[in-house]
This record gives sequence, structure tokens and C-alpha cells, in this order.
Amino acid sequence: MEINKLLKMLIPEFLFLTLFFVLIAAMPEEKKMEYNNLTPEEKRVIIDKGTEMPFTGKYVNEHADGTYTCKRCGAVLFKSGDKFDSHCGWPSFDDAIPSTVKKLPDPDGIRTEIECAKCGAHLGHVFYGEGFTSKDTRYCVNSISMNFMPAENNNLDTGYFAGGCFWGVEYEYRQLKGVKSVRVGYMGGNTSNPTYEEVCTSRTGHYETAEVIFNPEEISYENVAKYFFEIHDPTQANGQGPDIGEQYLSVVFYKNDTEKKTAEKLIALLKNKGYKVATKLLKADKFWKAEDYHQDYYKKTGKTPYCHVYTKRF
Repeated sequence: MEINKLLKMLIPEFLFLTLFFVLIAAMPEEKKMEYNNLTPEEKRVIIDKGTEMPFTGKYVNEHADGTYTCKRCGAVLFKSGDKFDSHCGWPSFDDAIPSTVKKLPDPDGIRTEIECAKCGAHLGHVFYGEGFTSKDTRYCVNSISMNFMPAENNNLDTGYFAGGCFWGVEYEYRQLKGVKSVRVGYMGGNTSNPTYEEVCTSRTGHYETAEVIFNPEEISYENVAKYFFEIHDPTQANGQGPDIGEQYLSVVFYKNDTEKKTAEKLIALLKNKGYKVATKLLKADKFWKAEDYHQDYYKKTGKTPYCHVYTKRF
């Protein structure tokens, strides 16, 4: 009798588990990321974490303007403006495009390895405290791990926007289709290499600014700029939300007359809708990248913006 009761209890659970595993088996497999084909030597470095001989890589002495991409998956990793001559035998950069390079302890227990954050391809190592540049950082990268896209063949464009705390502006722009990367920093001031603490005094003249890199074939500059006016309050003249001060003012930094006219057109449209636009239009100058802890801040902390909310205005 007890056995019959036990069977009655177990049979429904057995049937449920059987159905569960049948459904799991029937689910389509996740589509795998497609990678470029690698030569045996490329595989030795990129997959097996090898190192090419110093002074033999094709990009050691490359000085042309452009971007460097991952040879395995094509992700954009470095910009030529961050490349410098370290005379170490490998291409050297003092910065990487935010969130594209992953850092992890090297198996040797001493160095810090760098990988492509998208596909895990081995790139090389990163070193600090050598004093080569003001950023005191050297990404030492194997040429064979990268492809170079000259500027004339590079279809990416850049826009510069200040709209309050740059954490929120960066967060919102990362949601926009066609935007490839965003860096936060400082622009419009009168001192070199400003620190966050210096900018916060409002004595350097800098504004917290987002550098937005986008693909014009996917989204136009006008739509990138239009989005800017919808992710912050362009009518607030003393800051943004609770953040008050000159560094938090609304500014479009234009690189050329075309961008300036585009911003002027959008401001005119908003004024015709009754908005009292306080956004400044200033000529873009040197962009100073902010400290690493500011980059991709909300992703690192798991928090969400407190004064930037998308509001449709056009």
C-alpha cells in the first residue's frame, strides 16, 4: 500500500521532468559569434596567447591616422591618436576605446594581460608607471592581433556634447543604435590635463563632455545631435537637474560649420515649439579624457542615471 502511494507521488514529478528536458532539447541553439579565419601564426598569438617577435610587427612604426580593430572579430579597440613610440618593439597606446579591452591577471602572476572584450582574442599586456606619456599607461599590443583602418577608409564620425553629469550622457548614448563607443572627459577649458577635482572648482572653464563615436551609415550627425536634446533638459541654464555649476552646462561642441548649422536648426525647431533653449554652441577644441573610474560609470556600479531621462521633443 505504501509503495502504491509513493508511486502516485513520484509519477507526476517524473512526467514533469521528462517534459522539461524534452522542451530544453527542442530549443534552438544560440547563434555563435562569427569570427574571421586565422592563419596558424595568428592563431598562435591570438588564441594560444603567444607573442610576436619585437620590431617585426607591421604596425610598430605605423603613424597614419585611423583606428585599430580586433583581427578575430573586427571590434574597434584603439585610435591612432592614442598611439605613441615607446621603442619597446610592439605597437603602444596610452589609452583604449572604453569597454573594448578586458584586463585580467596573466598566468605568469606578474603582468596584466589584455584581451578583446568582445571575443576574448589575446592582444598583449598593459603596463603602468613607466612615464612614457601623461596618462602613464602603455597598452603593449601584438600587431598580428589587429587590423588597421586608415582614416580615409574609416566611416566612423565623432560628436561632442556636454549635458550635465557626463555619466548620464554616456549611459543614454550607449543605448542609441549606430553609436559605437562613448568616452567621457572635459572640453572648452583653459588648462591642460585637467583633473576631475580641478574641473569641479569651475575655475578651469571645462565642461563635462561626452565624445560620441558613431557610424554615419547607421545614424546621421543630425539624429545624434537630436538625441542629445532629448536626453537632458536643454532649457536649464545653471546646470542639469541637481548638478549646478559651469561644468554641468548644456553645450554642443561643433567641429565644422555643417555641425554648427545642424545644431542651430535643431535649436530653432525647439524654440518654435516653445522651449527656451539655454544650450551653448562652441567650437570643439582639445578633448581631455576623464579618469578611468568615470568611464562607463553606470555599468561598473550597476546604478542608473538620476538626472537624465529620455524625453521626446521633436
